[in-house]
Amino acid sequence: MGKYFGTDGFRGEANIDLNVEHAFKVGRYLGWHYGKEHKCKIVIGKDTRRSSYMFEYALVAGLTASGADAYLLHVTTTPSVSYVVSTEDFDCGIMISASHNPYCDNGIKLINSRGEKMSESIIADIEAYLDGVIGEIPLATGEDIGCTVDYALGRNRYTGYIISLAKNSYRGLKVGLDCSNGSTWMLAKSVFDALGAKTYVINNQPNGLNINLDCGSTHIEGLRKHVRENCLDVGFAFDGDADRCIAVDEKGNVLTGDHIIYLCASYMKECGELAKNTVATTVMSNLGLYKALDRKGIGYVKTDVGDKFVYEAMRQNGYSLGGEESGHVIFSKYASTGDGLITAIKIMEVFIESKLPLSKLVEDFVSYPQLTKNVRVSDKDAVMNDEDVLQAVKGAEQQLGGDGRILLRRSGTEPVVRVMVESQGETLCRTLAERVADVIISKGYAQ
Repeated sequence: MGKYFGTDGFRGEANIDLNVEHAFKVGRYLGWHYGKEHKCKIVIGKDTRRSSYMFEYALVAGLTASGADAYLLHVTTTPSVSYVVSTEDFDCGIMISASHNPYCDNGIKLINSRGEKMSESIIADIEAYLDGVIGEIPLATGEDIGCTVDYALGRNRYTGYIISLAKNSYRGLKVGLDCSNGSTWMLAKSVFDALGAKTYVINNQPNGLNINLDCGSTHIEGLRKHVRENCLDVGFAFDGDADRCIAVDEKGNVLTGDHIIYLCASYMKECGELAKNTVATTVMSNLGLYKALDRKGIGYVKTDVGDKFVYEAMRQNGYSLGGEESGHVIFSKYASTGDGLITAIKIMEVFIESKLPLSKLVEDFVSYPQLTKNVRVSDKDAVMNDEDVLQAVKGAEQQLGGDGRILLRRSGTEPVVRVMVESQGETLCRTLAERVADVIISKGYAQ
């Protein structure tokens, strides 16, 4: 991770950690970098945050000032930007979003021409330009100044692609959708309506300030209640930019990313579609997932946290399925990033083809109680290397023995250190997580 860009872009509070000057200079550098040898085209999407419009205009100003043509998808999902970049003649893509964060935050995600996360070398150069290490770059003049193009057509093509992935009609099925007042506020309903479902939509009235506010994939209670009250067959909750999806079964039980990986891996193995009989997970996946996969005879690898690392493992080893507990699930045959809508479509495929309710399909998956304590800190690196903190973690490991685990990790997008404990008892999880967090606080790292 660099000074500005973390595991999922440049993210922070709008006009405090990430401001319009940053956005303008990111646009300036990208327009210049990709336009050295030809007239470059860069596509931009944004979520529904109030500040997304501000950052969009700043990026466009920077891009066109450097000679690039900026194509605007307007409010759309991160996966749609990835799709458009990878299937059309664009040099790179930009998504303006802070994903599941509150509205006051925002972010700039950079996507290469293959629809993947931008290379670290280009990000390092952008950071050098932001810090003035790289000298000023030339402004375009005359006919070389870039133009701005309304490109809603690209978003429509993505919608058609998602619909084309469904193998079944959803006629007669009642589907709940929690759009998180974010990027899917119109898109999700249009997809499921087109496939014949009777849709029951909540949190689809964005006002710029309510994205992710007590809704979506990180606040699932609303969808659980919605499914139970309306006797729905299934529910899907997306985050602000729709690269995540969490499901709810017909009883209102939550299916996390781990449940979804288990569900889809089992089905794909039966269909002969699970490449190398292996899935890619992260170190945060639940122990229950691994025990369930073991019973199915399905292999797995573990990566660092972040769908970026999951995708790298999938690409390098040829795996077809991977993801995170948080709901980032990647189907490499169809996308190079987590895509909440594709995840929902694939869950529907398993559900319809199996002719069983979702609750039945995941009954063999038994989650271990897991508790994560987030501590906002002034120096993540110092915490991760503090001897007293490490000793507290080691003591917790010894107490857990072979019946659980503890993980200390820095957030890639926030000034936060996370203490995750997993064991067979919730009380023990809480006790050990709080013990380590208390050491971090007592050492003066907490903000």
